[in-house]
Amino acid sequence: MCKIIIIASGKGGTGKTTAAANIGAALAVRGKLTAVVDMDMGLRNLDIVLGLESSIVYDISDVIEGTCSLDEALVKDGRYENLYFVPAPQTRGMVAFEEEKVRRVWEQLKSRFEYCIVDAPAGLQGGFLYASMCADRAIIVTLPYLTALRDADRTISVLEDMNISDIRVVINRVRADMIDKGIMMNMDDCVDMLQIPVIGIIPDDEELIISSLKSEIAVSNEKSAAGKAFCNIAARILGEEVPIIDFDEKEGFLRRIRKVLGK
Repeated sequence: MCKIIIIASGKGGTGKTTAAANIGAALAVRGKLTAVVDMDMGLRNLDIVLGLESSIVYDISDVIEGTCSLDEALVKDGRYENLYFVPAPQTRGMVAFEEEKVRRVWEQLKSRFEYCIVDAPAGLQGGFLYASMCADRAIIVTLPYLTALRDADRTISVLEDMNISDIRVVINRVRADMIDKGIMMNMDDCVDMLQIPVIGIIPDDEELIISSLKSEIAVSNEKSAAGKAFCNIAARILGEEVPIIDFDEKEGFLRRIRKVLGK
């Protein structure tokens, strides 16, 4: 049975779209038929992160309104046998859709794919509600800063009110040196604030930036520590026991990560 997983943050700039692209690609690499769906109406960027911007003809709003079929809107990623993409509209902002029409599109996706990874827009209204209305799970992407964690905490509350109980967090752009200097919040404090399980910790990684600038996906970059971390997240989604990668030579930092993930 297909699982719809919403990737959310509550605020922009946390790396949510990059996470959606990499988690979707990592699941596809593991043989799972996967659709990555952009629900950020009018502000789409997932197509650029995936490197598929020139392949778009129709978008998710066209499918919802019946202008085209789901097959016509789906974009096949030629690099990954099992990866497909449904874009959001680029110039059309958030409009009101009939909820039943939106639900029908999610049901179509569930009948076709094993996993749907949904890039939700920032904020908690409109497109966020459409993105999450049929979600089975949620992954919150946040940063180890108080402002981002507070927004993440609010997002968790909204998702819980929508009866989404399987919620995990990804802590992104972690730097051991800044934690040790007391500049960045440590992982224990992040977990204490959010009170939900951690599914992944992503190191601040120059190779991830390089991949993004080239419209490439980090999970295919063997040099990328962040790419390896996203692959581990995909493995945990599939229920696998995954050892923690030592992203830093400082043993204390590695111990903290293992403690947070319960490994």
